[in-house]
Amino acid sequence: MVRDLTFWHEASTVISPFILGATVFLGILILLLHRRSAIIPLIIAALFIPMQQRIVILSLDFTVLRILLLFGWIRIILRSEHHSIKYNRVDKVMIWWTVITVITFTLLMQTTDAFKNRLGLAYDAIGMYFLFRFLIRNLDDIKWVIKALAILSVPLAAAMLIEHSTGHNAFAIFGGVPETTLVREERLRCQGAFAHPITAGTFGATLMPLVASLWWLGGRSKRLAVVGTVTATLITLTSASSGPVAAYLAAVVGLFMWEGRKHMRAILWGTLILLVSLHVVMEVVMQEPVWALIYRFKFFAGQTGWHRYLLIDQTINNFGEWWLLGTKTTAYWGWGLQDITNHFIVEGVRGGILKLGMFIAIIVLCFKGVGTALRGMANEKGSGRLIWALGVSLFTHVVAFFDVFYFDQMILFWYLLLAMVSSATNLSVKARLAPALDKMTP
Repeated sequence: MVRDLTFWHEASTVISPFILGATVFLGILILLLHRRSAIIPLIIAALFIPMQQRIVILSLDFTVLRILLLFGWIRIILRSEHHSIKYNRVDKVMIWWTVITVITFTLLMQTTDAFKNRLGLAYDAIGMYFLFRFLIRNLDDIKWVIKALAILSVPLAAAMLIEHSTGHNAFAIFGGVPETTLVREERLRCQGAFAHPITAGTFGATLMPLVASLWWLGGRSKRLAVVGTVTATLITLTSASSGPVAAYLAAVVGLFMWEGRKHMRAILWGTLILLVSLHVVMEVVMQEPVWALIYRFKFFAGQTGWHRYLLIDQTINNFGEWWLLGTKTTAYWGWGLQDITNHFIVEGVRGGILKLGMFIAIIVLCFKGVGTALRGMANEKGSGRLIWALGVSLFTHVVAFFDVFYFDQMILFWYLLLAMVSSATNLSVKARLAPALDKMTP
């Protein structure tokens, strides 16, 4: 997924007139629509426009999402919507993670290209995350976004079903994705507008718990829950990739853990003890670490579990090489290991232990935020289930990170989830403080 870090391919402008027109139209919608509706054009672009459609200006690479992001920030500034939030720890760690990302990789590579590359990542991270934070202010906004995702996933699922039936990707007419569907071990691996079948399937897996939670809101939301769950499942399965299927199963387990939410600390400690015990047993009996289970469990033929296992193993063995700033290449760690198919490992080898630590801190703070939000909505079953689903989706992303690095439009859905969790955390704090504030009011 991520190749050798010592070079980048020179990008050039590749955008069709139709996509250019659609981008301008979506940008205008971002400026004119109601606050929470302004997110929809970005989601549409992420789901239906290949990321390879781009404009290059003075060697600066602007994908369609980056262009729309610019429209979003123009809107935020013109409408002064950036004064609407109270900043929390997730916001602050996101900023620190981004700063460290730029500094460490630039020091490692010591080239102008490296600096520009990291500025692009910073633009994506800070731009998307805080744009969503400013646009999503309350629980109704979160519900509305999830409902929109359920509806917009329907045409994507339909396109991937057609792709699975015909072996041809309809999104190829825009350029940036292959016309003929990738085949591995006689299985069609559909990808839609995504850059790879794994990221397409991961979108479906991480979407499923969010749309499934709509069931507990009642009314028409139940229909959206059914439709969204079916489409998310189809997107995952038609990708024919083992990683997304594993992530999907993790999401199912997470949803069923709702009844055990008050015992999560004991469950987490029990899981940790189980993994450590299993590691000891496997080392003694099989002379293999516990992460060797990655290649021993197969969902589809042809899956590359051995590569993913070896990548983790060699990352641990070569810790002394990458811990400070990262490493320029992992190619000599083993055959094919220049292809880094693990998001956590990419964080480390592209920025050292500090960058990886900040990334993990974001995830931990978001999990804590879900717990805080649940305590603030203890008496609201429907809303509580939805908040729980945010945590399950976050867990699903974490499972997926062991199989793929988010290098395409999946980054938008990652930052969207982080922003929703962060906003929910702030709302729950307000909810818990409200009774005390009411008593203080004369």
